[in-house]
Amino acid sequence: MQNIFDEVSSLDTRCYKEFSLSEDILMEHAADGMADFIRQNFPQCKSILISCGSGNNGADGMALARLLHKDLDVKVYLCKEPSSIMAKLQYERIKKLHIDTVETIEECDIVVDAVFGTGLTRALDEKSSLHLKELNALNALKIACDVPTGLHINGVCDENTFSADYTLTMGALKRSLFSDAAKDFVGEIKVLDLGLSRNVYETPSKTKLLDLDDMRLPHRKSKSSHKGSYGHLAIISGEKLGASVLCASAALRFGAALVTLLCNENPQIPTELMLSHQLPKNSTAVALGMGLGIEFSQNELERFLDNSLPLLLDADIFYHPLITSLLKRENIVLTPHPKEFTQLLRVSGIADITVDELQNERFRYTALFAQKYKNAVLVLKGANVIIAKDDEMFVNPHGTNVLAKGGSGDILGGLIASLLAQGYTPLDASVTGSLAHTKLALNYEGADFSLSPNDLIDGIKHL
Repeated sequence: MQNIFDEVSSLDTRCYKEFSLSEDILMEHAADGMADFIRQNFPQCKSILISCGSGNNGADGMALARLLHKDLDVKVYLCKEPSSIMAKLQYERIKKLHIDTVETIEECDIVVDAVFGTGLTRALDEKSSLHLKELNALNALKIACDVPTGLHINGVCDENTFSADYTLTMGALKRSLFSDAAKDFVGEIKVLDLGLSRNVYETPSKTKLLDLDDMRLPHRKSKSSHKGSYGHLAIISGEKLGASVLCASAALRFGAALVTLLCNENPQIPTELMLSHQLPKNSTAVALGMGLGIEFSQNELERFLDNSLPLLLDADIFYHPLITSLLKRENIVLTPHPKEFTQLLRVSGIADITVDELQNERFRYTALFAQKYKNAVLVLKGANVIIAKDDEMFVNPHGTNVLAKGGSGDILGGLIASLLAQGYTPLDASVTGSLAHTKLALNYEGADFSLSPNDLIDGIKHL
């Protein structure tokens, strides 16, 4: 896991005060990191255009120009006259080296966006927006310095946000880089050191970026075991049987020894699954919501849930009158997509907002919900999944648009519920289940539009 920060100016200030590292020293290391990245990864490139703003992001760009001017054909485009102390200093330095500044955008092998760094809180003016449109139109490798210009501090993206192939961010990861909207603009993210190790530069953070190595698969270590050793998941099925069957099949493949569908009728289901009209006495976890509809009365659902078993909630249950009481339970995991989460925010009295408003402030509303329901683990689906428990948040950035297909969420529910049945804590089940879900998508070798939920289930055996 890596730390994610809301802002890093306080970390920079700590460097000045505790380690006697000046702003100039930090900037020189940032520029040196960018220069090394370019030299090592793109030795075939001959020309570079660096677009510089008037503040410290522009100063980073001018420092980069100074370091590369003997390696590449360097052109500097000044969006505005330098205004910050560091920008003025770096401008004086490049002038003394006679580095070319240009007034028009020219074709190049690499274009670097150093117009506006972290902390943007207002829409870009028309001139800046048109400039970014020109940069995006270049047939060049695109690198963003710190964050792509147009990406706001809350993760919202302006219309012509710089579309980077790589974002070289300074010192530490910023939260804005992991909004859903940012995923189309940040490219591959690299963290550059600022003159000292990240372990020293960073302070503890309650928000973490998940790596695939954080996945803890349910490998069976004991040789003396039986099916009773690996849990029994009960899934309350409903009107849309397919959703609960997908959930059940994923859960069985992911290690749960027994999976039972609770139904009023006697539908045809895969032979490896079990069917019951009552909650099995040896159940170790329950899943509820996927395809639920109005199959069961409230009394029937309350009878199924009259226990303290770990519980996964998804889909239709978020619109059911029972949800307000279920939110008070211990050991629960909720897996809503954005529209479903707005319903949860509404019924819990936290906020009455649209899906667009939620997507603009995903971290904020996730934190508000987790603070109110400290007993719950929230898994907010999206391009970057957010997992929250109390005051901790975890971001899974590994999802792909391959998963934008009906049934994918049912598979996720099955993976997490399977781990709950096998004895994982709700948070650990959510982290590993989410990472496994995205890893399955990354492993998929078909066309990006062709995935079916059964492809994910089949891929579990290769994790």
